[in-house]
Amino acid sequence: MALSNSQYDQLMRTYEQRQLDNEYQLRRRYEKAYSLIPALEELDHSISSLSVEKARSLLDGNQGALSSLKEDVRSLSQRKSQLLESHGLPKDYLELHYTCPDCKDTGYIGTKKCHCFKKAIVDLLYTQSNLQEILGKENFSTCSLGFYSSNHIDPLTGRSSLEAIQTALKACHEFIDTFSTEFQNILLYGDTGVGKTFLSHCIAKELIDASFSVIYFTATQLFDIFAESAFGRKDTKDSDACEHIYDCDLLIIDDLGTELPNSFTVSQLFICLNERILRQKSTIISTNLALEDIKSIYSERTFSRISSNYTILRLTGDDIRIQKKLLNLGGTKDVTP
Repeated sequence: MALSNSQYDQLMRTYEQRQLDNEYQLRRRYEKAYSLIPALEELDHSISSLSVEKARSLLDGNQGALSSLKEDVRSLSQRKSQLLESHGLPKDYLELHYTCPDCKDTGYIGTKKCHCFKKAIVDLLYTQSNLQEILGKENFSTCSLGFYSSNHIDPLTGRSSLEAIQTALKACHEFIDTFSTEFQNILLYGDTGVGKTFLSHCIAKELIDASFSVIYFTATQLFDIFAESAFGRKDTKDSDACEHIYDCDLLIIDDLGTELPNSFTVSQLFICLNERILRQKSTIISTNLALEDIKSIYSERTFSRISSNYTILRLTGDDIRIQKKLLNLGGTKDVTP
């Protein structure tokens, strides 16, 4: 996944600021050292004067000037280190200090991204996803099938809630494994509190950790952004907001149907989904609405886009939040679904 220009620029500004901070701190250390050890400043002046003198000799044809300069500078540098140590300061006190010594705070080692830059990419993507904290709790490692029963049969499909979650988990893993090579979308629908949002979080974590850009919004938040873009004051509009929504690698729209549906939200949902399909950018939608309700609320053409471009997964069962509360009341340790 390639960072957008704005994302890349944001990261590079961080590295540029880090380099400026390093240089500022070095100047502060020089000021402190010169104040504490006046002889240090004299030594630095001697090194500078010596360098100029030897450079002139080299230009005059003295081929031994360079090796002589190196030896003299080495001797003076050793004297500097001794002075620093004698006053309780480390040898490298008057050298640049880096947050990442490997790339010297440039973000690159040669032409390759440094490990610190790769981590910075992931950290940025977590921040921009709106999921930074929740994904530490809701991910595949905390997923449990203990709240899904083989005895709870869905009257619509004839399948148990356990079978449904097992099918959904398999589809989610396939979605992740083929994300970079296949264009896919997922609609998660069904009963309240059965893990639809949880599954979208699991997918989000895996993809963000693989450096894909993921943005999460509840339906209400998403339509608020569209409304601000369309009707907000000109000086408060974020011109990049809609573009990020249309172009991020994965957009998660949670709880579709909890917003107040109207002609604006209906048209904006179609525009958003259609635009992302045209750009081959994946979307996950979760909703408590039945398929017929999606069609009737958001129009047949929107439902047509979903039915022909999305893997539709139905989850059923008892509300896991209620099950957890009952378990806690009974003194049983909480288990994350």
